[in-house]
Amino acid sequence: MMNTANSLSTNRQPLDRVLAAIADPTRRAILERLRRGEATVTDVARPFAVSLNAVSKHLQVLERAGLMRRSVRGREHHCALEAGALRDAAQWIERYRSFWESGLDGLEAYLTRRAKARRKRSKR
Repeated sequence: MMNTANSLSTNRQPLDRVLAAIADPTRRAILERLRRGEATVTDVARPFAVSLNAVSKHLQVLERAGLMRRSVRGREHHCALEAGALRDAAQWIERYRSFWESGLDGLEAYLTRRAKARRKRSKR
């Protein structure tokens, strides 16, 4: 019998893999570290209070999502950011910008009306 969770993760579209990868705060922190430049797996793992094996699993998720690449030099595994997949996710998210901006514009208008009403009352 096939494990449903595994079959879902292997059949995901690239955007799904990226969004799932960046949903985890540890993986976002790893991406932030890699934004500063290439690092060994040991260097990436250093600030986390988890095992090297746990960090390696996070790195595998990031690799499958196309967010980082790993190269081997001698005994060391080096990790580097691959930001192209983030660009694709950002483009998808951008399509929804008008929804949250219109909501914020409405909130701003409400707060402005409310502030004017308070100033009017305080002048009386």
